[in-house]
Amino acid sequence: MRAVLISAFAQPPSLVTVADPAPRPDGVVVKVEATGLCRSDWHGWQGHDPDIELPHVPGHELAGTIAEVGSQVTSWRPGDRVAVPFICACGTCPQCRSGNQQVCTRQLQPGFNYWGSFAEYVAIPYAEVNLVPLPEQVDFQTAAALGCRFATSYRAVTSVAAVRPGEWVVVFGCGGVGLSAVMIAVAAGARVIAVDRQPAALDLAVRYGAEHRLPATAEGADQIAEVAGQIVELTGGGAEVTIDAIGAESVVQACLSSLKPRGRHVQIGLLPEPIRLDLSLLAFRELSWLGSHGMAAHEFPRLLELLGSGTLRPDQLITGTIPLAAVGRALAEMTDSGTAGITMIDPNLPDASGLADEHAGPA
Repeated sequence: MRAVLISAFAQPPSLVTVADPAPRPDGVVVKVEATGLCRSDWHGWQGHDPDIELPHVPGHELAGTIAEVGSQVTSWRPGDRVAVPFICACGTCPQCRSGNQQVCTRQLQPGFNYWGSFAEYVAIPYAEVNLVPLPEQVDFQTAAALGCRFATSYRAVTSVAAVRPGEWVVVFGCGGVGLSAVMIAVAAGARVIAVDRQPAALDLAVRYGAEHRLPATAEGADQIAEVAGQIVELTGGGAEVTIDAIGAESVVQACLSSLKPRGRHVQIGLLPEPIRLDLSLLAFRELSWLGSHGMAAHEFPRLLELLGSGTLRPDQLITGTIPLAAVGRALAEMTDSGTAGITMIDPNLPDASGLADEHAGPA
């Protein structure tokens, strides 16, 4: 199969031919019909994830059809259309048994723990508990958008932050996960403020229902602190909920400073390095700092119902589709700013460049 291979961190990946993956006894192989290019993939490419061993195929946000099933799998058949949460939970640990597969202690993640979905095929472990049947009316690109960013934001807004109608919600960072949070918070009846450096991203946030847009020309502490002051003024004393969809020290500080007493901050953006914060506000204002990490497969049906009713439209967040050969350039563009919305990768699109001749190793 063709796959995007990283041989050195922060260096251009190659489009190469590699061996097709084989399913584990408890797993399946999925033919990738669509896979999203996520900020987490950029972090992995930069070398921020200790689980990644080179050479490596990234990609974790996918949908497709089952191509092969393992010997222990009874619930799935070749040809089944599926969406895949990026957290592949074991199904048997205490967290899984409590229904919290998103924090499974034995989880595996394609594109991080093992070779991922920037390829024509990808192996998925623990298939009985990690695949979501995909209704025919939901296309593969929309389904792929659910696997990481949209599902993560959905759970962060509705379950972790428990946003209520009329509350002020501030979303820092309007990439794929941030725009998803904007759309979901608006659907929950919240009043949303969007913060981002890119005018195009803020335009999309307003299109999806944000009431105010605040440009942040940089992530420096002084400039972000000024944005926090604007938020306190706009909301008449502070927001009920802030969401960091970027992952930066100055952004976390601004989120905490933007909250009213007893407000809730939700951390979605990854923080690759240790940070230093003034956390006195946590005590003085009795703030809550909450983490949110993905969503379990058993929670997807209610999300799919909202898609079916038209209440949520993740397809509107998709702003571009590229072939596998364009992944390297798209990753490099994310170093500076990236593009507004969600970029999808379609392994079926023709590539503009040729393939490497050598065999790159086992999938």
